[in-house]
Amino acid sequence: MVLSLPVCPACQQGVSSSLTEVPSTVRLILGDQLNPDHSWFGKKDASVTYVFMEVRSETDYVVHHAQKVIAIFAGMRRMAELLTKAGHQVRYFRLNDKDNRQNFAANLQQVFAATKATRFEYQEPDEFRLDQDLRAFAKECGLTTACVSSEHFLDGRGGVAAHFQKDAKRWLMESYYRKMRVRTRLLMDEGGTPAGGEWNYDKENRKPWKGTPPPPKAWDVSHDHSAIWAEIQAAGVKAMGSPSEKDFPWPQDRKEALKQLDAFIERGLPDFGDYEDAMHTSSDRLFHSRLSFALNVKLLTPAEVAAAAADAHARDPKRYPLAATEGFVRQIIGWREYIRGVYWAKMPGYADANGLGHTLSLPSWFWTGKVKMNCMRHSVGQSLETAYAHHIQRLMVIGSFCLTAGVDPAEVERWYLGVYIDAFQWVELPNVIGMSQHADGGFLASKPYCCAASYVSKMSNYCGGCPYDPKDRTGPLACPLNALYWDFWLRHQDRFLNNPRIGMAVRQAANMSPAEKAAVRKKAAELREGIEEL
Repeated sequence: MVLSLPVCPACQQGVSSSLTEVPSTVRLILGDQLNPDHSWFGKKDASVTYVFMEVRSETDYVVHHAQKVIAIFAGMRRMAELLTKAGHQVRYFRLNDKDNRQNFAANLQQVFAATKATRFEYQEPDEFRLDQDLRAFAKECGLTTACVSSEHFLDGRGGVAAHFQKDAKRWLMESYYRKMRVRTRLLMDEGGTPAGGEWNYDKENRKPWKGTPPPPKAWDVSHDHSAIWAEIQAAGVKAMGSPSEKDFPWPQDRKEALKQLDAFIERGLPDFGDYEDAMHTSSDRLFHSRLSFALNVKLLTPAEVAAAAADAHARDPKRYPLAATEGFVRQIIGWREYIRGVYWAKMPGYADANGLGHTLSLPSWFWTGKVKMNCMRHSVGQSLETAYAHHIQRLMVIGSFCLTAGVDPAEVERWYLGVYIDAFQWVELPNVIGMSQHADGGFLASKPYCCAASYVSKMSNYCGGCPYDPKDRTGPLACPLNALYWDFWLRHQDRFLNNPRIGMAVRQAANMSPAEKAAVRKKAAELREGIEEL
C-alpha cells in the first residue's frame, strides 16, 4: 500500500525546482531527520555539502536521558557514513572536535566559508525552538535560503487547525482521526465505511495481562556504543538514566528499524490490542512496538508503519484482529498527527499553560527511582533504566500521580522531554501539558486523566508487594494515589462538576461526609508535605 505525503507550502517557498542545479549548496540535517530516502539524496551532486552536528546547544537545553543522546549521535554518524559511501559530500561535527563551535549558526558559517556556499537549505524542523532559530539564521546568513518538507508526516503543520477551524473551544481527536482514515483508506471498506462498521475499538483494548499469552521475544538490536558514551562524558554533558552503552537496544539506521517493524508485526501486533493498556513488572513492553524512536527520528515513516499493520490484518484477519490493528493504526495516523497539529497551532504559549494552578516541585526521586510506592518505583525506575515506558505508564501512573499531587506542569514536561528516547517537544509537550496534566484548560482532552489505586491494581501487578494498601484511603499505610485522587476532585469540583465524562467522580467526592472530606484533605496535605519520603 502506497500513501502520498503532503507538501508544506509555507516551507516550500523559494525552493528551486531542480536543487542539483544550484551551485555551492549547504544542507543541514538535524538529529531527528535521519530519513535516507528523502528526495535530497536521490542524486549525487559534488556542489552540495550535507552538514551534521553534535552540539551542546542541543544536548544541554534540557537534561536528556543518556540513551537518547547516544542514540541520536549514533544515528547521525551512521547516516553520515552511508551518505559518504553513496558519494555525497558530508561535513560532520563531532561533539569534541576542536573546530566545533557548539551551535548551528557558528558551525554553519564555517562550512559556508570553506565551501564558498551561495545557498543554504534545511528541512522543516519539528520543534518550535529550532524553527524560530533557523528562520532567524536564514534571514541573516547572507545566502539564498530555502526550507523544504521533511517528507515524513501525513499532514502539514496546519492540517489539524484547518480541520477544526469551526470549533475553537476543543479539538476532539476522533473527528480528525476519521478524516485521516478516509484520506489514507486504511482499514476502510469499498463503500467508504470503516472496516467492521466501527471507527474505534478502544473499548476492546483494555484487558489486564495475567501472564498469558507470554510476551514475544524482544526485537531489539544490540550495539556497543561505549566509545560514543565516553565522548559524551568527556565533554561534560549532563545526562540522566542508564546509558546501556555496551548492549544498546535502539536502531541506528533504517535497515535495522525496518527489521524491528517486521518483528513487531509478526510477534507483537496479534496481541497488542487486548493488552495495550496492561502493565506488569515482568516486562517493560509486553506487546508494544517500541518503534516510536525510529518513527520520531524518521528512520520509519508513519505511512509505512500504519500500512504494515493494515496489510497484516488484510492478509490474516484472524491472527491480526481488527481491534488490535485499528488501535495501533489510530496511534500512528490519528493521535500522532493530531498532537503535532495541536503543537504548531498553540505554540509558543502552550508550553506555559498551567490552567489548574499547580505549583508543587517534582520530587527528587524522579531522577533516582528510589521511592517506596511500587507503581512509581517500577514506572519511574524503568524509565530511567530503559529510556522507555508505554503510554499507560506515562499517562495513568506517572502522569496521574503528578496531576493529582499538584506538581507544576512545566517541571513535569521538562522531565518527560528529557527522560524518554522518543521525546521530541512537538509530540511530548501536548501529551504532557494537554493530555497528562490537563494544564491547557481542557482544550486537548475533554477530561483529566487520573486514577486511584483501584485502576493500577486492575491493570497491573504493581500493588503486589507494595508497602501501601491499595484499598485504604486515609490510614497510615493507605496508598497515596487514593487520597490524592479524591482530594483532586474536591479541590477542582467547581471546574469539573458538570463535565459529563467525569461528573460521577466529582459528585462522589462532593457527597462525602464532612468528616470524610476533612480526612482526605488532611491526608493529601500530609502526602504533599512528605512527597520526598513516599
